[in-house]
Amino acid sequence: MSEQANPSLMAHVSIGSNDFDKAVEFYDKVLGVFGAHRIVDFPGAVAWGKQFPEFWVQKPIDGGNAQTANGIHFAFLAASTDEVDKFHAAGLAAGAIDDGQPGPRTEYTEAYYGAFLRDLEGHKIEAMYWDFSKAPVSAA
Repeated sequence: MSEQANPSLMAHVSIGSNDFDKAVEFYDKVLGVFGAHRIVDFPGAVAWGKQFPEFWVQKPIDGGNAQTANGIHFAFLAASTDEVDKFHAAGLAAGAIDDGQPGPRTEYTEAYYGAFLRDLEGHKIEAMYWDFSKAPVSAA
């Protein structure tokens, strides 16, 4: 078995859904923009990723209602500004609500380009592109 370095800090995130089938349909459309596909799919849970399960949607394990959390959002890494734009358009076409048009986020840094949506259940999701040619130099 060969090991492969993953550049990400995160292994995965998971969100709950009260309308699981609609959530799965929505994320099939939106995450496909990034080349992600279903990696794990079983009753009550689906995970998408490029090589391993990175983003899960599931019915809450405790049987309760899923809720959104104020102050939390999930950002998907885009390969280009065009991919950010496509994510935003695909999300709107699939029923999401705009929560921040695609564009530079210079208040963060010149390297940051992003777009924000609210999914069908109100979870805040983002696509962001990091332009390394414009990234601030770290002193570390």
